[in-house]
This record gives sequence, structure tokens and C-alpha cells, in this order.
Amino acid sequence: MSRSSYRPAPSLLFVATLAACAAAHAAPQATTLDAVNVTAASETEQARAALKRVPGAGNVVDLADADRRLSSSADVLAYQPGINAQSPGNEGAKVSIRGSGINRGPGAHASGIAVSLDGLPLTGPGGTPYELLEPLWLSRAEVLRGANGLERGALALGGAINYVSRSGRDAAGLELQYEAGSRGYQKRSVGYGGATGQVDYYLTYTDTEADGYQRHAASDGKGAMANLGWQITPGLETRFFVRYRETNHETPGRLTRAQIRNDPRAANPANLAIDARRPQPGSTFIGNMTTWQIDDASSLQAGLAYHKYPMDLNESLYRQQLDYSNLNATLDYRHRHRLFGRDSVTTLGLRVTHDLDADVRETLRFASNGYAAGTHTRDFSHHGTDSTLHLSNDLSLTDALHLQTGLALIHTRREVQVTWPATPERLAERQWDYAPRVGVTWQQTPQVQWFGNLSRSVEPAHPWSMIWGSNQYFAAGNGASSGRQRAPVHLDNQTATTLELGARGDAALGRWELTGYYARVLHELLSVEVVPVPNLFVAENNASPTVHRGIEAALDSTLWEGREGRLGLRQAYTFSDFRYRHDAQFGRNRLPGLPRHYYQAELRYAHPTGFYAALNTEYASAVFVDYANSVRADGHVVVGSRVGFDAPSGRWQAWAELRNIGDRHYAATVTPGYNDAGRDVARSTPGEGRGVYAGLRWRFD
Repeated sequence: MSRSSYRPAPSLLFVATLAACAAAHAAPQATTLDAVNVTAASETEQARAALKRVPGAGNVVDLADADRRLSSSADVLAYQPGINAQSPGNEGAKVSIRGSGINRGPGAHASGIAVSLDGLPLTGPGGTPYELLEPLWLSRAEVLRGANGLERGALALGGAINYVSRSGRDAAGLELQYEAGSRGYQKRSVGYGGATGQVDYYLTYTDTEADGYQRHAASDGKGAMANLGWQITPGLETRFFVRYRETNHETPGRLTRAQIRNDPRAANPANLAIDARRPQPGSTFIGNMTTWQIDDASSLQAGLAYHKYPMDLNESLYRQQLDYSNLNATLDYRHRHRLFGRDSVTTLGLRVTHDLDADVRETLRFASNGYAAGTHTRDFSHHGTDSTLHLSNDLSLTDALHLQTGLALIHTRREVQVTWPATPERLAERQWDYAPRVGVTWQQTPQVQWFGNLSRSVEPAHPWSMIWGSNQYFAAGNGASSGRQRAPVHLDNQTATTLELGARGDAALGRWELTGYYARVLHELLSVEVVPVPNLFVAENNASPTVHRGIEAALDSTLWEGREGRLGLRQAYTFSDFRYRHDAQFGRNRLPGLPRHYYQAELRYAHPTGFYAALNTEYASAVFVDYANSVRADGHVVVGSRVGFDAPSGRWQAWAELRNIGDRHYAATVTPGYNDAGRDVARSTPGEGRGVYAGLRWRFD
């Protein structure tokens, strides 16, 4: 299949417009702030101000007054440059930044992005589970793309995402929320928060249910979150976080391109035959973050989190019961001082994620080869610890020019073994790696800032991938264990050297940003589906050298504003070119799994009375579904709309939206194969068809 040279004209025009903004000098604009003390807004603005000090790209997503359906991380991260987030019809959204986790299918523990809850690590050595990321519990999301997460100890290729919980200081009083819509979707939530003296508190309960777009795609979930803060002294604050949630969803499986085009609501027959499903009986996250402002120049912040997240996987012929638990910690010391006669800020930090339990019991789900359902087949364990020590400095060379330098050392531990039937093969590795960084920010004018950095990233393999994808099996004669993996395999750390250049600012056309990056990746961790459901086998290996390069752009414009309201347009465009450098088998083929062009936009009119209406669109180019680049999933353009009303009193909010008005059939996610030789193999999950949703929120003091 020949490679297409097509480039969507709107995307080119969009990037060209942003480039023009970067070159233009906009006149300063006076800003008048209302005398209203709203802590949530100030914290969001503080997060945006902190982002401007980073010599690289990032996003701050304000969720305090979201006026649309928020069912998964794909909804939370919509309209954000540099982020590709797609839902397979349940909460297991596939989120990728700069090609991170490009190989991962939806619903699996995510790779390539270090995710935190309120600054406490959620991502452990085994990846990132998703069931605790309930959107209605969030005040905002902070994203540091690529190597820009170094100061948080995040060294993965995709960077870091910190999900910040709602608190009693930004969500006081009683709040009730209800959402409903197509295909049985319902979400109910009740929250209560407030502040008394030096203590603030917020508690919320949420439950959801949906029939799903595909057949055999029903899901449900329920859980609660609590956030308790205590300002012990003017310089000492401690905050406790508790999250608990249960989820369950059926797994409809992947479809062929022909099925996506003609019958996207179908389920994969193999998944139906085995009643594939993924119960997660209850995940618990308990954490504390304590901040001590030692003096005007120094602060110390310490965090500790316990995370237990058992799973009961029934997605193949085997039932795998996993006992997962982590103990994660952070420690950060920040000091303002003079260096070489210049203002300087130095940060020293430690981030540790440690598996307390990562043990699996495997049994037969159905009678097979003379063995009854429930027959014990294997026990295995895959434990790990990732420890990152990072040191960075921000030096003011001039008022406008800042130099940032940093170095992170990472120590990884991997212990993987099949414990029953007992085998002598055991992987026990300890390894050191490093990630240096140098970057600059230049505030050319009050409206325009340029930035750039040269950084190295490090991503260790997940311990489970060292056994789940092993090519060493129990030989015949080992009972029900015959044919199952018996020994782990070694995988190297994935590393990348990335050059990033960009600019951001305000101009006559609006608030804008434009970033380009080029990453040379070694030992990229790529997976491939070797055997499909029902006897699912996905192997992960280190690839030959690859390149990740791209452009990330955003523009938020006011097209018209007057006494009758405001008409605004926000746009986000991501260009991604991920490919082998010179692979012996695939040459310079593109890596499958993500679109080369991805564009989202929303045109919104808001009236001073509180009424608003919006029209939105999403475009994604065709996606290769195998490493041989022999087959593509179709590209798509979908259009949606939304209307709503925000009561001026702030006491209630109502909205209704129509998604995928044209009922376009398209592939939302792709799980790659090796070489399909042009055959139409089931590799894609369908995007959501036409749907109508509505929501209502009440607030009481």
C-alpha cells in the first residue's frame, strides 16, 4: 500500500496561523479582575502560571464547571494539543502523548505516562490502572508533556499527568448531579464540602451504568472520594485523600474494518463465546501530602500513598486473579537562593513506587483437554520497584531569560517468576539509568514566550510484560499447565533523547501555543497480538531504533464579543510521525496505532444570561493496524453540538449534547498486529455512534 501524501488544509492553515502569532507583537491588554475570592479559579491560574516557567509544553484542564458529559479520561482530555485520548466504550480509555504507550490496547494498564492523584503517584511499576480516575471527582488536570515532568520524577516518554481532586475550598456546600443518555448511560453523583477554620473537607459518591455501544459492552461502577485538609500552622499544611471504587465491564472485543464500516455495534464472536469480562472488585487509594514552608525561601513536601487494586480477568480461556498493591512515596525540597549572583531555584526530589503484591493465580474458565473448569494452571509473581532521585535548577540569567538544568537517576528492580508449578528460572534484576535535561525560556515580550529543551527519558518495562509475553512454555506432560509460559524474559529500558522547541502567548487572534519535538528512541517497548481471543497472547519486545516527531498546536480565539455575549473558537491540532529508523524487517515503516493528523475544534456562543450553544468537530487520519503497514483503519470526521444554561447565581447548571450527529462509523482505537499481509483482521474498537446526553447539576449552600 502506497503511503499517502495527503495533508488536511485546515490543519496547515491552523499551524500557519499560529506561526504568524509567534512572530507578531501584540499590544498589552488591560485586564480587570472582579473582586471575588474563588479559590479553585486562583489555583487553576497558579497552575497555568507555573506551566509558563517550564521550558516545554503542557496543559492545564479546568474541570470545576464542566458543561459536558464526563464519562472517562477521553472526555477530560478533549481539545488538548499533544494528547490523543480515545474511549473504547468504557472507562479504559487509551491515552497517548507523543506516541507513549502506542502499543497498548484500551482497558489494559496504561504505559508511557506517569500519572498522579494530587501529586501522589498512581502509576506503579506495573503501569497505570484507570478505575479511580472518576472525572466528577476532579477540579483540574495538569499535564507536562514529554520530558517536562522531570521535576515530578516522571521520566516516561509521554510525561506526567496530575489529576487534582475537588476540595472543600473550591466546592463548598451540597452538590447533586445527574447525567443520562443513549444506550442506558446514567451517572449519579452527590458531593458535600466546606471549610471550618483551618480545616476543609469534601466527600462525594458517584455511580455509573451503561449498556455500551457494542453488544456485550455493558459496564457499571460505583465509588467514593474524600479530601480532608488541615492548615496546622501558617507554614504547615497536611491533606488526606481516600478513594474507593468498584467497576465491572463486559469486553466486546475488536472488530475488522468491514465490521466497523457495516456493523460497528457487533461484538467479536470469540468474546461472546467466552463471555469475556473484566471485574475489578474494589480499588482503594489512601494518601497523605504534607507541605512545610520552612521559611520564605525553602519548602519541603512529603507524600505517601497506599494503593490496592485487585483484578479478576475473565478475558480469555483462563481466569487470572491478580492481587495488586503498591506503596508509593514522594519527597521534594525546594530552595530559592542566589547562584553566580543571579536569582535561582533548586529542587531536590525523590519518587518511589513499590509493589507490595503483584501475584497471580490462573485457572481454567472452561473444561479443556480433559481438565475441568476451575483447574489450577499456574501461579506467578511479577514485582518491581522504581526509584527516581532528581535534582534541577532554574537560573535567571536575565529578567526575560531563564536557564533550567536537571539530572535524574533511576533505579529499577524487577523480580518475576512462575511459582507453581515451581520452576528454577527466575528473573531478578536491578538496574541504574539516568536522564539529564537542559532547557531555556525566553519572555520576548509580555505576550510572547519561547522555550526549548534537550532531554533524555527512561521507561522501564513492566514486570508483568516479562512473563505475559514470554516465548518459553511448559512442555507437554505438565498437565493443565502445558503450553503456558513457564519463565520470564529480559527487556531493556526504553530510552529517548528529545529536542523540543516551541512558543506560547497571547495575540490579536487569541491565546496560542506551538511546539515541535524530535525524539530518537532506543529499545522502544512495543507489543503485538500474536494469538487473538479466546486464547489471547500479546507479546512485548524491544524494537530496533525508532523516531517520534511531531507538532502540537492550540489556538483559543474570541471571534466576537459585545453586550450580547461572546463567540469563541478553540482548536487543537496534533501531528504525529512515529516510525522505525532502519528496521531489518520493516525499514522505515510507521508505527501503527495512532493517527498522523488529529484535530479537534469547538465554536461556542455564550450569552450574559447564562445560555450557551456550541458546535464541535473531530478529525483523525487513517491509522495503520500492523507493523508491516499493510492495512489501515479508516480516518474519520465527526460533528457534535451542545446547548446549556449556567444560572447566574451559580446554583444550577443544565446541558444537553448530541454526539456524532452524522452517525459516522470509525475506529476509535487500534491494537496492532505484526504483519496482516493485507488481510482485514479484527484489530479495532469502534467509536461511539450517534448519541444524545443531558445533565443537570444543583448546588446548595
